[in-house]
Amino acid sequence: MYRKKLLYVAIYAIGMAYLEAAIVVYLRRFYGITDLMTSAPPFDPQISLIEVGRELATLIMLLAVGLLSGKRLQSKIGFAIYAFGLWDIFYYVWLAVFIGWPKSLFDWDLLFLIPLPWWGPVIAPVMIAALMVLCGSGLAALEDKERILRPTKAEWLLLVLGICVMLYVFMADAIAQMPASIETLARLRPSSFLWGFFVVGYLISAYSAWRILSAKSVGKPSVSNSGRENNVS
Repeated sequence: MYRKKLLYVAIYAIGMAYLEAAIVVYLRRFYGITDLMTSAPPFDPQISLIEVGRELATLIMLLAVGLLSGKRLQSKIGFAIYAFGLWDIFYYVWLAVFIGWPKSLFDWDLLFLIPLPWWGPVIAPVMIAALMVLCGSGLAALEDKERILRPTKAEWLLLVLGICVMLYVFMADAIAQMPASIETLARLRPSSFLWGFFVVGYLISAYSAWRILSAKSVGKPSVSNSGRENNVS
């Protein structure tokens, strides 16, 4: 059953990616953007606010499909992560189909705006998205097996640490400018990508995710139709 759900979620995520890529194509054409590093438009408060709202709406939609697809919180999160990863990967696939960009996986892109601008080469979010697809589908697969994972505090801390390190790398230039106005952040362009930190954060995240998914799981206790069982000796 979970495989059929993964298929449906994949169709949804790929369709969302098409829509997202189409919007970006329209924005680039409207503003005459050929390269975000050199030809970004001047700061527009209204458009910036709408873009932040669009990003929030995207996250809500991806979370919603996960909540609708899974039975328990564990699988709901898994389907949502799986959808996010596929959406991110196919976003770049559709852009390559529409406008031939990115020409290289090392082309820079403005990845996100919340809470600060995220910059990085395309290969970085694609690597994270691929990991999310694997982990999300792994969590979803546990639904049919009626198995519940019990991560340790150390595993949770490792996962959070790895994620925080990668987030810092994406927002390092913006963080260095703080406190800064929205206009200043909008004009900000990355100086370099901290590959060493990113790889360390990625490996920590991948290792902790592997530990969590491969750890001994605990089955959900069965409950009788009446909701209780009486054992008579």
